Amino acid sequence: MSVAESTRAVVLDPAGYQFPENQRRLIRWTLYIGYFALAAGVAHGFAQGLSYANIDVLRYFPGLRDYYQGLTAHGVANALFFTFTFSNAFLPLLTARALGRPMITGFLHATLWTLVAANITVIWAVTTGRATVLFTAYAPLQAHWAYYLGLVLLVVSTYIASAHLYVMLARWRKEHPGERIPLLAFISVISYVMWDLASVGIAVSFIGFLLPWSLGILERTDPLLNRTLFWFTGHAIVYAWLLPAYISWYALVPRQTNGKLVSDPLTRVVFIMFLLLSIPTGFHHQYTDPGISTNLKMFHAVLTFGVFYPSLATAFSVVAAMEIGGRRNGGGGLLGWIRKLRWDDPSFTAQVLAMITFVLGGITGLINASYLVNQIVHNTAWIPGHFHMTVGSAVALTLMGVAYWIIPYLTDRKLWGRKFAVAQSWIYTIGVLIMARGLISGGLEGMPRRTFRVAANYGRDSWELAGALTGIGGTLMTVGAVMFFIVIVMTIVAGKKGEGPKDIPFAETLIPASRDGWDAKLDRLRLWTIAAVVLVLIAYAPFFITYLPARLISPGYNFF
Repeated sequence: MSVAESTRAVVLDPAGYQFPENQRRLIRWTLYIGYFALAAGVAHGFAQGLSYANIDVLRYFPGLRDYYQGLTAHGVANALFFTFTFSNAFLPLLTARALGRPMITGFLHATLWTLVAANITVIWAVTTGRATVLFTAYAPLQAHWAYYLGLVLLVVSTYIASAHLYVMLARWRKEHPGERIPLLAFISVISYVMWDLASVGIAVSFIGFLLPWSLGILERTDPLLNRTLFWFTGHAIVYAWLLPAYISWYALVPRQTNGKLVSDPLTRVVFIMFLLLSIPTGFHHQYTDPGISTNLKMFHAVLTFGVFYPSLATAFSVVAAMEIGGRRNGGGGLLGWIRKLRWDDPSFTAQVLAMITFVLGGITGLINASYLVNQIVHNTAWIPGHFHMTVGSAVALTLMGVAYWIIPYLTDRKLWGRKFAVAQSWIYTIGVLIMARGLISGGLEGMPRRTFRVAANYGRDSWELAGALTGIGGTLMTVGAVMFFIVIVMTIVAGKKGEGPKDIPFAETLIPASRDGWDAKLDRLRLWTIAAVVLVLIAYAPFFITYLPARLISPGYNFF
């Protein structure tokens, strides 16, 4: 066999597989749980935004006792349940499609019903005022055991979903010995490998300390150890939310605009870098915490800047793919291709606007990671400003854009109100940018986060404009979110039957995977997993070796 033959490109997109209706139905209901969580979180987020503008609407929320209960509901519903529920449905679907085989119904049932149990348990704890500890659940604030149990069940649902992917891949590999893993399956699986490793910290914290503590088995807990275990997971969790969005940007958006992904091998390298660098970064959230050496904090700072590089590669790859599409659609000149992109497609528009806001969110993230500059913005309104440009827009708006094709695909109904859906994305994006501008400028002026301005009656004159912008932006985001729900509900109940998309929009690549070239080594998932574990041990073992055993010194507190 010649060198040319041995490195020939591999076709990694098998003929479209049509999923049976029972599997489509299970994926739909998994997604619906996530949309329910998004709706609840958006409602509370609206109240949070207005509170910065000194407008109190919390009194109109039935059963809501205080600001912090609403803040907990907002964070848990949007940042935890909506994001992970979507991943639990989206990535198994993409993996099965890439492998050209059905999903495994038992795993779909287990994922769905575990999510149902998690939702019921957490909703009860939060709505009854027994878990006002915010989504970070920092000890020594103590919640009812049902809250911790519900979040444990949420994490278990992600383990079931990841096991689903691993089993599908193992069966495919047995049937296709020596074949390259299809790109879409590879990046979906490696995203869950990263999360499975990252979730170890929060699992140990909840199961080993917080749940026994709330049940009375442990009388006291260790706040610093629990914060460290939380942030072991807490920064990587952002990438667990972001990577499903990245998967859509890489593998689906180029096809939606008639473009091509630049390089299959580069895409694999990017996701491997996320696996290696996402987890050993947690101490940059603990710069002000005592008990952690400065050297470890600096080491994590360097790795945090390192994880920025795969994001830069993503910017290049995705923009290049869209430029290819714009020029194939007739665009010319330096920037003329932008006008030829498919701005009338609500799925495409939502995701591109999400990318634009993510650029700003990424830049503010570098400031958060800077050891000295962080001292200026730490625990100020700057942080939620950054957070809403990343998770609140890059993730949430991308997943809305994905919904504009995945719900029609799963229901076989035509998307209702395409122009209305396009307008929704623009309104939501404008709202994000205005709100983030308010929060970030207020943060630079020292405006604190997690504080109910209406009741506290505090503030400088310079905070008034920042608060007003936050309220205006938050209102526009809420309007955009309501428009999104109108589109989805109307599609489900009134979309034209039989006119939904018939397949998932795979992207082709200019530089495809080779059968026996250098990039074939990238498929060695076990090797990259071991490398990630080693890097995590280097980053965290010095702290745990010098700090343990746990110092169970603090009782629980309930202030709200």
